[in-house]
Amino acid sequence: MLPGLPAADPTATVALLAAVGAGVGLGTLSGLVPGLHANTFALLLAAAASSLPGPRLYVGVAMLSAGVTHTFLDVIPALALGVPDPAMAASALPSHQLVIEGRGREALRLSALGSGLAVVFAVPLAVPLTLLMERAYPLLRPWLSVLLAGVAALLVVTERGRRQQVGAACSLAASGLLGIGLLDAPVTGALPVSDVLVPLFSGLFGAPVLLAAIEGEGVPPQADATVTTPRRTVGVLAGVGTLCGGAVGYIPGVSSAIAATLALGLVAERGPRAFIVTTSGVNTATAVFALFALISLGTPRTGVLVALDKAEVPLVLPALLAAVAIAAVAGAILVPTLGDRYLRTVGQLNPTRLSLSVISVLVCLSALFAGFVGIGAFGAATLVGHLPPRFGSRRATLMGVLLVPLAL
Repeated sequence: MLPGLPAADPTATVALLAAVGAGVGLGTLSGLVPGLHANTFALLLAAAASSLPGPRLYVGVAMLSAGVTHTFLDVIPALALGVPDPAMAASALPSHQLVIEGRGREALRLSALGSGLAVVFAVPLAVPLTLLMERAYPLLRPWLSVLLAGVAALLVVTERGRRQQVGAACSLAASGLLGIGLLDAPVTGALPVSDVLVPLFSGLFGAPVLLAAIEGEGVPPQADATVTTPRRTVGVLAGVGTLCGGAVGYIPGVSSAIAATLALGLVAERGPRAFIVTTSGVNTATAVFALFALISLGTPRTGVLVALDKAEVPLVLPALLAAVAIAAVAGAILVPTLGDRYLRTVGQLNPTRLSLSVISVLVCLSALFAGFVGIGAFGAATLVGHLPPRFGSRRATLMGVLLVPLAL
């Protein structure tokens, strides 16, 4: 039986809340800085866990809180700068289009609703889904490649016309070759945590948008924050995202980025608002499902939970779920509060200087995480990232960088 939450001890409760607060702070920082991820902070905390004061549980609570908060906040740079976190890459272009139309404040609130509802849906679904996946996964595993190939095919055939479909196929193949060549490449950066995904996703999804924005007019003034999507529709879309997020928690090799791409295929005709709600739901639901998968199956499925496992954090489910709930509430409040200011501030800056500055940051992060290989990967990914707009196809086809290597 799992031990309970240390609520009877006021000192322990305050310490636990302080750890959650620290995690929310780290997740906010990683969410707002393009190219930075909560996985990085989690792995750094895991490396330093033995020297940190207090029980390991508090370190785990901080890691998990940072991860959940990040899933809320990472939509902001995707909207304001066009530089998405990998899990938000599937909706990068549609969400950016809403900002161009002056509906960025609405998009922020749609994302917060998608993420918040995903937590509400995922917690009660986690237990039955865990029991189901314990039995179904052995049957599903041999067909994983077919499933991923089906997702890739869906992205191509749902394009509007022949030219767009050709572009989607080229983008899928070119990004797939990048993934085959670089995902398993030995990389060493200046940080103790190496990650080739940082330069790959920054180049594929961030740099092309930033380069196109150099001669643009920047972020236009944003209209009111009214959400025009019906509540029922928002709930259904968040539910779709939640169920797709379950794949990340229980199926090895399927990241939240791939699950978001699968969700994108399911709502391809519903427009950019549907993309935002669904992919936000995928992103946040992953944190809940993956936690239950770690406890029941003993296998960490996300970067944050890999770090939590490495730090030998005791799996006290009530405490960890409390951290998820508090971080979710904080994230839902922070998205519109900080997001509106972020959009307003970016809109007041010179677009050329801003774009060049962010590109410079992305190059530096690529070097920090993956050294010279990272810089080369960033350059190659930037070239491939220009394919979709040339053909008028969706930028989500660039998710071939993950789909193709995993399907082979």
